[in-house]
Amino acid sequence: MSVGTLIKKMAVDAKAASRTLRQIGSPRKDHALALMAENLIKGQDEIIHENRKDLMKAEESGLSAAFIDRLTLSENVLQSMAQGLRDVIALPDPVGQVTGMWRRPNGLLVGRMRIPLGVIGFIYESRPNVTSDAAALCLKSGNAVILRGGSEAMHSNLILERLFREALAESGLPPETLQVVPTTDREAVYALLSLDDYVDLIIPRGGESLIRFVAENSKVPVLKHYKGVCHVYVDESADLHMASEICFNAKVQRPGVCNAMETLLVHEHVAGDFLPAILERLQEAGVEIRGCERTVAIAPEVTRAEASDWPEEFLDLILSVKIVSTMDEATDHIEKYGSNHTEAIVTNDYNRARLFLEQVDSSVVLVNASTRFNDGNQLGLGAEIGISTSKLHAFGPMGLEELTTTKFIVYGNGQIRT
Repeated sequence: MSVGTLIKKMAVDAKAASRTLRQIGSPRKDHALALMAENLIKGQDEIIHENRKDLMKAEESGLSAAFIDRLTLSENVLQSMAQGLRDVIALPDPVGQVTGMWRRPNGLLVGRMRIPLGVIGFIYESRPNVTSDAAALCLKSGNAVILRGGSEAMHSNLILERLFREALAESGLPPETLQVVPTTDREAVYALLSLDDYVDLIIPRGGESLIRFVAENSKVPVLKHYKGVCHVYVDESADLHMASEICFNAKVQRPGVCNAMETLLVHEHVAGDFLPAILERLQEAGVEIRGCERTVAIAPEVTRAEASDWPEEFLDLILSVKIVSTMDEATDHIEKYGSNHTEAIVTNDYNRARLFLEQVDSSVVLVNASTRFNDGNQLGLGAEIGISTSKLHAFGPMGLEELTTTKFIVYGNGQIRT
């Protein structure tokens, strides 16, 4: 069987499974999720055995220690994955919710019902724990999913697929609800992206090059974010101790993720008081500072920023810093260089906070809090399948509700249109 034929068969099977899932209520879905969690624990020796094959290949390929750490499935990681599945059970099921009912003058009762999207193609890199997150969210939201993980995690993903499909079958659900693409051939991705008759949505999760490749080659709608160029703006009315804590957390707590701060904007009225201490604190934590001309005048030891630094997603202990004269200058800078991902303001002025919330066009905008909170779990969504900056049909972290859409439902008593 050719790769293209294999992927089309998987998509046809997924479409059939999605039709069955439309009729399945929360109890059966939750039962399947509980069995999936049990299978993770019962099968942990087998999972770790298969994961070691991926780890050995990664080490032989000279991949970084950080990469290998993300790839590793230890007993603790598997316990966490099992708990994540149980956490999804506890979340409210959005499918079937009816909202906004209204009566028309002709007596028709009109409303909206939340329904699954259908079949989701999920293309992602590295971390096999993401396989568990995606499986849980798609099942709970009533969607079939085709998972195409990175080649470096193939053995891990295939054993997870087998254990999860066993749980689906035991629960009386179609095993084709969840399928892992069993080949590393790049042709499989091209094939999946072409199947707009069977696949309803593609979600890529990984580096910018992967996401751009998917967006440029897909016939299926794509939810995406290319990168996270996130800013914190310290306003002239900010509590500077609070600002220091927020900025340090946003940059240092986990610098290699999409919601880490990449640029610090500081109002000129507080720059002299704020910057020397925070820059010293950041540098002591290993952060390389690249500052504008005015920043360098305050802190001559920092590197002068280049024009290419402002739109850069460093994903590392590197930070660009700019002093601005007004909040408008700060929001203009964010508009020009931001990526619609995450932006924050630190201020004690309610009106300026409100204006920042209104003016800044990003999926999450925060007042007096770290950018690191742009995360489905942190925002109360439970797990997330990714973060969208494409606005249609979701904007921001994608939890259960974002994996559904709505259809109109109409109740009548014999009305006809004249």
